[in-house]
Amino acid sequence: MDVMGDKADLFGTGRFVQPSDLDETGDEAGEAADEAAEEVRRRLAAESGDVEAMSVLGAMLLRRGDLDGAEPHLRAATAAGDRAAANNLGVLLHQRGYADEAAGWWRVAAVAGSPPAAHALGRYHRERGDEPAAEYWLRQSAEQGHVLGAYALADLLEHRGDSGAERWMRSAAERGHREAAYRLARALEGRAARRSGADGGTEAADEAEQWYRQAAARGHRRAALHLGTILERRGELQEAGRWYLTSAKDGEPRAACALGFLLRDAGDSESAAVWWLRAAQEGDGNAANALGALHAERGETQTAERWYRAALDAGDDNGAYNLGLLCAEQGRTAQAEQWYRRAAYAGHREAANALAILLLHGGDETGAEPWFSKAAEAGSVDAAFNLGILYAGRGETESALRWYERAAAAGHTEAALQVGIARLRDGDEREAERYLRCAAGGGSAEAAYRLATVLDARLPPEPAHGLGESAHRKTECEEWYERAASQGHRRAQVRVGMLAAARGDVVEAARWYREAAEAGSRNGAFNLGLLLAREGSEPEAAVWWARAADAGHGRAALRLALVYARRGELDEGQRWADRAVELGPAEVAERAARLRDALRQELSA
Repeated sequence: MDVMGDKADLFGTGRFVQPSDLDETGDEAGEAADEAAEEVRRRLAAESGDVEAMSVLGAMLLRRGDLDGAEPHLRAATAAGDRAAANNLGVLLHQRGYADEAAGWWRVAAVAGSPPAAHALGRYHRERGDEPAAEYWLRQSAEQGHVLGAYALADLLEHRGDSGAERWMRSAAERGHREAAYRLARALEGRAARRSGADGGTEAADEAEQWYRQAAARGHRRAALHLGTILERRGELQEAGRWYLTSAKDGEPRAACALGFLLRDAGDSESAAVWWLRAAQEGDGNAANALGALHAERGETQTAERWYRAALDAGDDNGAYNLGLLCAEQGRTAQAEQWYRRAAYAGHREAANALAILLLHGGDETGAEPWFSKAAEAGSVDAAFNLGILYAGRGETESALRWYERAAAAGHTEAALQVGIARLRDGDEREAERYLRCAAGGGSAEAAYRLATVLDARLPPEPAHGLGESAHRKTECEEWYERAASQGHRRAQVRVGMLAAARGDVVEAARWYREAAEAGSRNGAFNLGLLLAREGSEPEAAVWWARAADAGHGRAALRLALVYARRGELDEGQRWADRAVELGPAEVAERAARLRDALRQELSA
């Protein structure tokens, strides 16, 4: 008999159990005929005074929505002491709007031992703010194994911050309550995040995933979304996409948005746009921003602006920030500032940083500084670095270093380089090395070069090689020189060329010298000239020395003066000797002066 109470309670909460679609119309007709026959049998039995038949018939009519037909049967069965009928009569009266009278019948059924009635009575008391009574009846229902009672009790205890909530949430989840499974997974995921790296953190995360799976398998769209997120984070993109798709089809806009990003990363922008459009139309600001960015990349600025505005209307401050970026790219500085300000006032840290840069470029350093500070305090690494630049420009070295260190600690490559340079300047070589390694590892060619010079200075003199020994063993500093050189660092290229020349690899040395020289390195041009001259290509060497001398290299000018003097082109030799005297350094200027005087005497003889 209690089963009827369960069915009626489910009906009363508005949660219908929908029949699955049938392939054959005949099956539906057959079921309808069976139900009609069952109703006739129950009605005849009820008319003959069968209390159970009255109760079942009343529940059938109640489930169908025939309240007038159900009420007399339920009242009759209740009067005969049927607790399921009392519970269902409560449901009927609650639907008619007689909540207090409904509670009276639920109390009768609950006292008689009906778990569904105890659950309904507990919810009635909670809705009226009587939490002690609500807890009492919900606990009665839960302890008798009623899944909805367990869930409602867990919800009440969780609202109060009671540690016993998880026990009942788990009980409901284990009995198939999908919302309970989802909420239990959320709680476990939060615990795993708090214990990240500690004992129990991984175990909680694994258990959370399993509950998400159970809830998602039962059709819980948010659970499917969270499961997809976990799988995507783990790199299991195919399965993540399947759960996102399931959730998106069930109407979850965040899943549709996430699926769009997954498709975009896979190179399918067209399919991504379809899902972003679906999510954006359902009010997802992130999807609207993604659509705006997609149209902006295609040069469709008006459409992009429309979607950014849609994102802003959906409450996503990124919309204002993206509108600022769009206006800035179009040279609409005033509008860009307006949108940046709107996003910055809403707490968007990158918008605050962009606004500060815009003001700084406009010459308003005073107005820029507080926005840099606000963005940096909110966690913007770029803003912290920019504050370092601002203070360094004013000569406030300590303040600049403090912000550089903050940005470097968050992984900013250029900030780490600046801290490394400052530590070198202070003589703290070990600390400098630590920061330079961070910056070099992050891709800074300048940091790689400076790190190489630090390591190079520590190297002992290379011993003479005995027979059978390797002529050259690459050191760590040489590896860093090569990394910087491969990134286009001219001084590193010259240094790698010198190392190659020292080990007799003329071809490799010439390659690096030429690459540096063509990039504008005067030392590279000078060294390439030396190499060519030694190889007997003095005319070509003179071309590179001329390039180096024109760039201010005194030794290259002296070499040219000697070349032209040997050729007998005394006027040209004297001109380059004069240039070498101007450029120096002192020993070069001294030699060039002697050569110039000798050429003058030769010319006047």
